[in-house]
Amino acid sequence: MATTWRTQWTRRRVRPGDGRALKPFRWWQMLVGRALLHLDLTGPDGRPVRWSVDVRHQGDADGRVVAHLYRDGRHDASSRVPALLPAGGGEIEVRTSAAGLRRCHWTAPDGTVRPLTPDPRSAEGRRARLERRRPGLSRAIGAVSVLALVVGLGLNLLQIAGHVSRIPPIAETIGVFVSPVVLPVWLNVTLGLAAALGAAERALRMRHHWLLDAAGT
Repeated sequence: MATTWRTQWTRRRVRPGDGRALKPFRWWQMLVGRALLHLDLTGPDGRPVRWSVDVRHQGDADGRVVAHLYRDGRHDASSRVPALLPAGGGEIEVRTSAAGLRRCHWTAPDGTVRPLTPDPRSAEGRRARLERRRPGLSRAIGAVSVLALVVGLGLNLLQIAGHVSRIPPIAETIGVFVSPVVLPVWLNVTLGLAAALGAAERALRMRHHWLLDAAGT
């Protein structure tokens, strides 16, 4: 595993757990941004161990998003995200974005990487179930999400170009850029909402591209 200063700093943020019980996922928690994922491993004694990661995207009282790690339903550790939580001899990496989860994977001591499985009652779990049961529909939804983000990215770039070109030294050198696309306010708002929904849909599948998904957040 990498041992850069950033990795070491992330590891030092881990705090021991308090042993409290993991609360079951309720359907309405999809609406308030709770993510719950599980990882089933075999312990050193040969018995199965379930590791669970619980993330509340709305953040704590200070607005910080914290990943909580549970071992067999008991609170084992916590850390602000991005987080590296020790589990089963390896580490669970948790990363989030404004739209939701970016990554929740376990890296074994030998370097093998394995994604955690979303709780079936969570939004991520329901999206994974749709992908298994209706792969054609799932691919279509994914394609629409990408299209919405591409359109959103294009509009963002046009607007940025217009603002940058108005900076006096740039305007004097190359002139002011006028966007060839002028949309009514209602359509701008609609496309912005579509891009946000596209980013949220991709976050349910833990898909993230630094430029593409930024268009929806």
